[in-house]
Amino acid sequence: MKGKISSLTIVLLVLFMAKAICAAEINPPQVGGVFPEIELLKPVNSAELKYLGISGSGIFKVQQVKADVVIIEIFSMYCPYCQGEAPSINNLFTLIESNPAYKNKIKIIGIGINNSLFETNIFKNKYKIAFPLIPDGDFKLHKTIGQVRTPYFIVVKIKGGKTKVIYSKLGALGDNKAFLEKIINSAGLK
Repeated sequence: MKGKISSLTIVLLVLFMAKAICAAEINPPQVGGVFPEIELLKPVNSAELKYLGISGSGIFKVQQVKADVVIIEIFSMYCPYCQGEAPSINNLFTLIESNPAYKNKIKIIGIGINNSLFETNIFKNKYKIAFPLIPDGDFKLHKTIGQVRTPYFIVVKIKGGKTKVIYSKLGALGDNKAFLEKIINSAGLK
């Protein structure tokens, strides 16, 4: 009887540990940490490829973007908060692109969680988004970045092919000028 109880206890302990490991949460990228090397689908639009400073087709990584800073918006076309935030993000894009000091140093991309290319294009057209939107229809990217809710913003500083997270937060950005100033200071662009 003792042997059976011990074996049963060990089996239950192993099952409990396996479940705990599987249920362990992956946290979103933290400020000061390294952004994961996720593979993103290259845009098919030549203007968007030029904007990012990449070429060809296939995949790319954030650290390949020709910029000092990349602002990443995690969104879903079905998220009402993302829809509400779209005009503000468009305004942020315009603020950056209209400033010669930051136009080529700061880029924005969006990653559409559970969105196909078709769905990200619908969102792009409906809200007149000028920056690239990358689909993540299978949640692969979403899982890698901690299964964050939307909208979620991560800002990455790129230096020497390495990434450093300088901003990571759920929700609206608030005042675009204040946000941009914070990013510029955090990235040391002044």
